[in-house]
Amino acid sequence: MVVQDSTDAGDARVGVRLEPFLHQVGGHLSVMKYDEHTVCKPLIFQEQRFYESLPLAMKRFTPQYKGTITVHLQRDSRGHLSLVATPLKENRGPFKVSTESAAVAIWQTLQQTTGGTGGAHPLAQWQLAHSLEESPATSLLRSDFHLNAPVSSLVEDAKGNQAERRSFNPWGLQCHQAHLTRLCTEYPENQRHRFLLLENVVSQYKHPCILDLKMGTRQHGDDASEEKKARHVRKCAQSTSACLGVRICGMQVYQVDKKHFLCKDKYYGRKLSVEGFRQALHQFLHDGTRFRTELLEPIQHRLQALLSVIRSQSSYRFYSSSLLIIYDGQEPPERTPGGLHPQEAPQTAHGSSSGGLTKVDIRMIDFAHTTYKGSWNEHTTYDGPDPGYIFGLENLIQILQDIQEGE
Repeated sequence: MVVQDSTDAGDARVGVRLEPFLHQVGGHLSVMKYDEHTVCKPLIFQEQRFYESLPLAMKRFTPQYKGTITVHLQRDSRGHLSLVATPLKENRGPFKVSTESAAVAIWQTLQQTTGGTGGAHPLAQWQLAHSLEESPATSLLRSDFHLNAPVSSLVEDAKGNQAERRSFNPWGLQCHQAHLTRLCTEYPENQRHRFLLLENVVSQYKHPCILDLKMGTRQHGDDASEEKKARHVRKCAQSTSACLGVRICGMQVYQVDKKHFLCKDKYYGRKLSVEGFRQALHQFLHDGTRFRTELLEPIQHRLQALLSVIRSQSSYRFYSSSLLIIYDGQEPPERTPGGLHPQEAPQTAHGSSSGGLTKVDIRMIDFAHTTYKGSWNEHTTYDGPDPGYIFGLENLIQILQDIQEGE
């Protein structure tokens, strides 16, 4: 989707209208889709510095850092608001978004049904009534799905209970709504903002199943106020963060029998007991028809590799960072080219079968509060590896091993 950016007099540059990223399952900052292989998020200087000084051993466990872009809020002639990015120099050519993009369909509907409202709530209510064919790009959006409710109510009902949702994960839209609302109320239109450009780590998956895990026993950064520190300490104490060093912060898992994603959010994850956490991991690996046993070994292998890397990183503390576990919810063929069933095929070092049918990925994200020796605003210098993160990884691996033995 291309728009003309004429903010600067005499400068008619092509801008990229950002889309909400529909596979955002956790976090509170809005993640936007820049192109098929790239997402962006509001820039936090400490996170940018982390990516720029990233140890080589950690790069395979983090999204690729692609630099920064300038973004501004723009209103068109009909009063529709959008975030527009100035493209990278190497991408100055026309940028096109497929008309089959589910994000485009939803976003256009949001704009059509809320245009002209101006105000502080540009996405207050909307109704989705597009009829789209099932395809790799639109399979997460069911043509018979109709909605007429505030976006925020999609995540949690009036009693604070998390319900299973259909068709797409609403969390990204809620974050995007909050971000646009803040921009509308706090900043003038066309004011420039900096965004981080990062690899879209799920672009290769047809139906990306994603588990967002908040790692460690402590979530507040060294620079947190006493009020914020107390709030985060309380959240950790009341969740599996305290006893396991890990808690669920968001999840989507594709259900092949119903052809939709089952979604859970951070409020669901905070309420889980240790046994509830184990059951949620089991649910994450169940596609509605069977338990994906072939994924257990490659996931554990990748986690063990990450554990080895974290143990070797002295002074790093990954406060409030998350860990994504990703796999494709698309059912593999009945047999691999060698004649073996997927669960029988040998596993490679990177979590894929010889036919590439059980590929999994493990990625660390969200480093706004990460500190390490040499970071620009370090308040405390730590010695040795991050004990809370290691504690969480060890428990996660052990629970997966217990599930495997139980299966």
